[in-house]
Amino acid sequence: MKSHSEIKTHQLILQQKYKQLIEQAYNFRQTDSALSDFSEYKAIKLLNKLNRLKYLNRETLLTTTSN
Repeated sequence: MKSHSEIKTHQLILQQKYKQLIEQAYNFRQTDSALSDFSEYKAIKLLNKLNRLKYLNRETLLTTTSN
């Protein structure tokens, strides 16, 4: 299992990618709705992954503090 710092680093990278995809979707909204939808879809998938990482990170913290 990854350490807390590795999970946090990965989480920060994914958050950065998520923000870029959301901004890209917003920028494409007026010019190319298909690209906007695709960027938004990828951002939603990333957000789901971020939420799972947040849960895993919480579990890791609870496990280490209870030992």
